[in-house]
Amino acid sequence: MLLFQKRFHEGLVSGAVTVTFRRWDKPHVRVGGRYRCHPIGVLEVDRVDRVKVRDITETDATRSGFGTRAELVEYLRTARDEALDEDASVFRIELHHGGDGDRVEIALEADLGPADIAAIAAKLARMDADEPWTKKTLALIEKHPRVAASQLAAKLGRETLPFKVDVRKLKKLGLTQSFEVGYELSPRGRAYLAARGAKGRKKQ
Repeated sequence: MLLFQKRFHEGLVSGAVTVTFRRWDKPHVRVGGRYRCHPIGVLEVDRVDRVKVRDITETDATRSGFGTRAELVEYLRTARDEALDEDASVFRIELHHGGDGDRVEIALEADLGPADIAAIAAKLARMDADEPWTKKTLALIEKHPRVAASQLAAKLGRETLPFKVDVRKLKKLGLTQSFEVGYELSPRGRAYLAARGAKGRKKQ
């Protein structure tokens, strides 16, 4: 995942923002890599360089979504507690918006009412008609976020490809999100499990 504040999202999607600077100790992205940036989809990295702060230009600032170089440098200065001077090194990343990354819009909707919970439960029940698997899979992803699919499948004694196919079914319901490695429950998925858990406790 590559994080950006909300104020940069529109520029990233439109192509107005094509550069970002990061105060990393080592690069966290690679050229050609595709990184999720919720909720706008994925960003593709075109170039990664390590540069001195003094080499940052006004054009860099504009392409990064700032009005001036001074604003960009001040933003970088507040990103970490360590002092930042003109001789400090930062990473300059060129990137572009790479599409929605097959994201599911409802994955971010966590305000679920009784009707939403019932609808999701009904769809999961249909998926479980031949053999129950949804509850175990959701619980596994919740317990082991961003773990490789092959490792998750092994924990369930399943082959990797069929496991990934099933997780995609959960993703279409907005219950999970995919990452460069592994999965996480989406806000919608977490809300659903919390609601089902609360319902189960009331029955006891």
